[in-house]
Amino acid sequence: MSTKFEIRSQFDYLLDQINLLCEELRTHEIVNSFYYELPAITAEDEKKAPEYIQVTKLSGKEAFNKCLGSYLDLFVGEKKSSKILTRHPGLISVNDSQGKLKARIREVNKSKEDFKNLILKINNNDARFDAVHNAIPNLITLAAYRKIHCEDQIPYSVRFTWMKKHSTRTLSKKLALEMLSKSSGYSNPRVIDQQNWLQIVESEKIRVSSLNEDSKLRIKRPTRVTPEVNIRFSAKNRYHVSAALPFILLNPQKETKIGILPDYSAKNIDVRKKDYSYLVERIYLENLPKD
Repeated sequence: MSTKFEIRSQFDYLLDQINLLCEELRTHEIVNSFYYELPAITAEDEKKAPEYIQVTKLSGKEAFNKCLGSYLDLFVGEKKSSKILTRHPGLISVNDSQGKLKARIREVNKSKEDFKNLILKINNNDARFDAVHNAIPNLITLAAYRKIHCEDQIPYSVRFTWMKKHSTRTLSKKLALEMLSKSSGYSNPRVIDQQNWLQIVESEKIRVSSLNEDSKLRIKRPTRVTPEVNIRFSAKNRYHVSAALPFILLNPQKETKIGILPDYSAKNIDVRKKDYSYLVERIYLENLPKD
């Protein structure tokens, strides 16, 4: 098991590397900076997916300082929610003729990966939580894992978008029926009375019961929407990465088109209508086709 000293030492090295990156960014020629400020997440927001997210666009020195601060946003501090990570979409375009920043970013990400692997050596979740927070009080562990993404080639465009991902769980017909049976005992009298609720669950159980015994089922539940960066070189040569932290474009060229992060509206992204036909829509349960 990783010791308190090992955890603290690895984290201190990680923090040193992030601080060095910030210092080196300050000494390099910044071509432009953008930061897309998102509303603070409160404890009340933790249990519901947002229907609308207003984005405040910052640029210049203010945006640059916000970007640097986001790389060091690793602790609970005065956050109103510690369960949902604060996202920091942004862009720093900076000249790096000698490749020093690229090397530093690589070392930052390596130290993040080393820290993550050290923590994951602790198998038990509760023991892992205790070990991390005894060594580094108030650390948001997942925030320390987040990579800083960069590009040093010349893309056609760097644009921002919103991505709605899914958490996926595969289960058997038997497990699905057990899950539905348990939900029979749930109720929310402010929304629906118990008798109508039981009728809904019973109809769902009948639907699942009609399947073959060897049927494979999957719950593909949408998670909170997150900002992403899309880097495009051509129609077939493109990739996207998380915009949880500001993206760094090294040695930018005028021909690269830079996009902005728009406000998010759930009306524009409806995963149910576009992609899925659910067996039980309430819990995002779908019947997988046989191989």
